[in-house]
Amino acid sequence: MPRTGACSATIAAPPCTNLKIADFDFTLPPELIAQEPSPRRGGSRLLALDRHSGLITDQHFHALPTLLQPGDLLVVNNTRVFSARLLGTRLPGGGAAECLLVRKLRDDDGEVWEALVHPGQRLKEGSQMRFASGVHVIHAEVLDRRFHGRRSVRLWTDGGSLTDAIDVIGHVPLPPYIKRPDAFVDRDRYQTVYAESRGSIAAPTAGLHFTPELLAALDARGVERTAITLHVGYGTFQPIRAEYVHDHEMEEEHYEVPADAALAITKARREGRRVIAVGTTTTRTLESLHLTDDGAVEPGTGSTNLFIFPGYQFRIVTGLITNFHLPKSSLLLLVSAFAGQERVLAAYHHAVTERYRFYSYGDAMLVI
Repeated sequence: MPRTGACSATIAAPPCTNLKIADFDFTLPPELIAQEPSPRRGGSRLLALDRHSGLITDQHFHALPTLLQPGDLLVVNNTRVFSARLLGTRLPGGGAAECLLVRKLRDDDGEVWEALVHPGQRLKEGSQMRFASGVHVIHAEVLDRRFHGRRSVRLWTDGGSLTDAIDVIGHVPLPPYIKRPDAFVDRDRYQTVYAESRGSIAAPTAGLHFTPELLAALDARGVERTAITLHVGYGTFQPIRAEYVHDHEMEEEHYEVPADAALAITKARREGRRVIAVGTTTTRTLESLHLTDDGAVEPGTGSTNLFIFPGYQFRIVTGLITNFHLPKSSLLLLVSAFAGQERVLAAYHHAVTERYRFYSYGDAMLVI
């Protein structure tokens, strides 16, 4: 039976030293990894887990309003995925080239981005690439090597907006476990219906299940909603390579929590109402926020590399909507910290047995 750590993973606490990443493994048949979105948005299944009793019930996502209470506060991540995957050619020669934009570093005679490039062995410092579609052309030059095989790449156009050119030329950056090229449908389905703030290279996938009709039903039920922003980076796919959990470090991701969201969360907490995070990205953002001496949540803009694993004491989040995650991943550890390692792994075993669909385009869990 997996062991549960007894030490805290809070920002200021000493690291937990007895948790092994191998304790968060499970067997997943490959055919359960969803390769396509469900036929209609909101048509996914929903596993409801009571984190106090361990009770599991099988539902459908459209039943969510009946599973929540009037006064519950849903907090969503309104980040928007951009078409960060560029496919083009190397110059000179014309061989295939790929560039995945990870994050913008600075403006410098164009824009300089941290990126993953392929083929890495051929794209050394000084190498150039060209990406084109119709009248839009993006030029790229590799400036230097960075950690984990990344590069600094300068991008520019012959005229016009680089942002517009990326949106036209770029491809949807589907996760590596989706073994197909992106399609036109992904531009809609790999985006939440409430996406606003452009900046992510991966979707906050728990939010992909919501439809305008479901949001209206939640409103009618008396479930409140507010939005924060965390731009999801490549670190969401970063495997934990260390043997012990505490040796892993999360990459920083940018967040913004506006004053109205901070006020709504503060009010819910003071009135004893549940704060339900839609997704692990929302959870990490909320748990990174500063609380004043009187318990108010402070708004702000910043970056977080908070790593949540069993033993962490949650300060703000009291409910969670999430998808099913990779074995031995930081996302699975976060859910295990919230609901208990044994209960979460038991829920995952149930999901496998009942043939739930896993990962970004898969089904969902409600943990309350």
